[in-house]
Amino acid sequence: MKTTYTFIGLALILVVASCGGGDKTAELEKLKTQQAELAKKIAELEGQLPADTTKKVRRKEVAVTAVAPRKFDHFVQTQGMLESEDNIMVSAKSMGVVTQVVVKEGQRVTKGQVLAVIDNAITVRGMEEVKAGLELANTVFERQKNLWEQKIGTEVQYLQAKNNKESLEKRLATLNEQLEMSRIKSPIAGTVDEVNVKVGENAAPGAPAFRVINTDQLKVKAKVSEAYVTTIKQGNKVLVSFPDLDKTIEAKVTFVGRNIDALSRSFPVEVQLPSLPDLRPNMTAIVRVIFRTDAQALCVPINVVQDVNGQKIVYVAEDDNANTVARKRVVEVDGVFDNLAQIKAGLKAGDRVITFGYQGLNDGELVKI
Repeated sequence: MKTTYTFIGLALILVVASCGGGDKTAELEKLKTQQAELAKKIAELEGQLPADTTKKVRRKEVAVTAVAPRKFDHFVQTQGMLESEDNIMVSAKSMGVVTQVVVKEGQRVTKGQVLAVIDNAITVRGMEEVKAGLELANTVFERQKNLWEQKIGTEVQYLQAKNNKESLEKRLATLNEQLEMSRIKSPIAGTVDEVNVKVGENAAPGAPAFRVINTDQLKVKAKVSEAYVTTIKQGNKVLVSFPDLDKTIEAKVTFVGRNIDALSRSFPVEVQLPSLPDLRPNMTAIVRVIFRTDAQALCVPINVVQDVNGQKIVYVAEDDNANTVARKRVVEVDGVFDNLAQIKAGLKAGDRVITFGYQGLNDGELVKI
């Protein structure tokens, strides 16, 4: 408008300047009248033009996602440790010097297979003596038995021969057991994971000699806060993640402890896992026990939920006549799972939640989708 008036003024000056003589005052008044009429017409025309042609409104570009019902899992997360059902430290049953180690680390062994041998020379010599005496005792017993059946000899002689034979048999059995105790055997089928003895070293009962592991049966043990003592049950679905392997396994709770630890205020849970080549005992696992599933939950990405003055808010896009505006909604979050937040209140199905460009928005601000 101001520019238009400037052009009109310049035109009047040029017209006045061109009038070399005559009544300049009358001519000036005439031009001022024309200027007023032109200004009035310009104002009328500007008022008839659409508002957008005279004033451009800035609209923030956003992206939206329509809220739709979906399945949502509620869970409790804790840290656990992977264990093998058969992870056994094997020790000797008798004391002595190791004379032979017959397995190596990493070797597969069967149940009862000999792992090492302890010096048993004295036991072997004792068995040879008993076997020689037992051979004679058997001969004497057979002869006394034949005589007794023929009513020859006394019953005492027969019973003495029988007792001597049976005593030597028991003695030989005892020596056989002692000989077996001099052999360190694997109690399970599995893999030798540690060898802690060498030839010439002393072995003793209770001292770890070998570690044998069978990874066919694995489990994760974890502890859960007592706040979930009535929520977590045997059979609950579990997602077990191994951060070092970038792997997640779906399983079920196989055991729920009934005792609450007095210090940690938690109770134990166990989860059976299948045998996989990459799994190793004592691995750290992230355990998420799912205790409730909502089939028709309203969910939004967790990052769009903002905390403002103690309230959880999201922005939705709404149509306002010919414009699209951002509206603030105060929501109530009921749970978070896989970067999604379940909205318990504040949204309804079909709402267009702003998922991009929501930072710095104000309630009622014009947006462009």
